[in-house]
Amino acid sequence: MTQEDGTERPFDNTYWDNKEDGIYVDVVTGEPLFSSTDKYKSGTGWPSFTKPIDERYIVTTTDYKLLYPRTEVRSKFGDSHLGHVFKDGPAPTGLRYCMNSAALRFVPKKLLAQQGYEEFLPLFDK
Repeated sequence: MTQEDGTERPFDNTYWDNKEDGIYVDVVTGEPLFSSTDKYKSGTGWPSFTKPIDERYIVTTTDYKLLYPRTEVRSKFGDSHLGHVFKDGPAPTGLRYCMNSAALRFVPKKLLAQQGYEEFLPLFDK
């Protein structure tokens, strides 16, 4: 899916309704992409975020696969098709990073250090 630029079905994917604390990483390379702290219920049926963990891990391009241009989001190192970003999200960014669960692997907060992502633990400090 990630290398063929596919899109999975809404409401029929692994993470669209995941509410657990943790981060989402590229399923191919493991590069950190999104945090549950920036995830919100968009009503679209796909996991949606207001921003990436770090802009350095994503690349955006213009996608003309539909009748209108969209902003495609890809992982920088894995070149995985993650989804698209739209300008209809909530504050503070006004953006909706609408991602495919199939392009992501979820790392629960309790496993961040064990899996080498301890630098992201401060995201969950209250």
